[in-house]
Amino acid sequence: MRVFITGASGHVGSGLVPELLQHGHSVTGLARSDASAAKLTEWGADVVRGDLDDLDALRAAADASDGVVHLAFRHDWMMTGDRAGAAETDLAAIRAMAEVLAGTDKPLVGTSGTGLLSYAGLDRPGTEDDTMPSGYRIDAENFLVDAAAKGIRTSVVRLPPITHSELDTSGFAPSMITFARKNGFAAYVGDGANRWPSVHTLDAAWLYRLALESAPAGSRLHAVQDEGITVRRISEAIGQGVNLPARSITLEQAPEYLGFLAHFATLDNPTTATRTTELLDWHPTHPALLDDLSKPFYFHQA
Repeated sequence: MRVFITGASGHVGSGLVPELLQHGHSVTGLARSDASAAKLTEWGADVVRGDLDDLDALRAAADASDGVVHLAFRHDWMMTGDRAGAAETDLAAIRAMAEVLAGTDKPLVGTSGTGLLSYAGLDRPGTEDDTMPSGYRIDAENFLVDAAAKGIRTSVVRLPPITHSELDTSGFAPSMITFARKNGFAAYVGDGANRWPSVHTLDAAWLYRLALESAPAGSRLHAVQDEGITVRRISEAIGQGVNLPARSITLEQAPEYLGFLAHFATLDNPTTATRTTELLDWHPTHPALLDDLSKPFYFHQA
């Protein structure tokens, strides 16, 4: 299969491109910079230069492919407070690619987050069947699922707040490590009993490949290995890694000590992947989050 990937040189893309190439697919990746293009070429992928604002390039690359995986998102905008702009750019890119794939039955795999379910008012772990009518990144997820009716084999992979591995250089875990070193302690809000799910990057990459190859049209999938670890336990593991204490802060102090993570600090997001594992026979095999946080690589790179 000729696969076009946005965000191909990023965190999850760094696991997915080799995964696809090793299983006989060819890959074309979207690259914003010379460094990203060089990385993709080194891996054996072809390159399309552009970004998410270049809708014509996205349409052309999607049209020339046998399937698309959309990983890219303007996380830099999200981290600096422009969440609306990041979401609007994401939805426009998805619409452009879906436009040329309509009626082809080709796969279009998008990306969302389990964290969105924390706003659904659930009193139990979130499942793949849980949805919301609208909201930040929810509009893009719902558009993709609905686009199955237009003759596209769409699916959405919901990633957990922490996707971890040696490939993770800028996600929640390295950010928490950076803040801990800056503050002199690993912070959590209140009693830290709120829970975050997680998954290893390579297991997430495997799920994206399975979705591309065989997910039924309109599927929502959960890339979840750890269903929910308390943020206090995560902070304690980070504190051990940097030889600093873990300490509670108030919600009002969160912006000072946690920066952009303050928005997510109290997120309670226990999530299951039961339906995903049954549907695609996906069973994570790589180390869990606390195992990775017991190793030195996160603390060396941070």
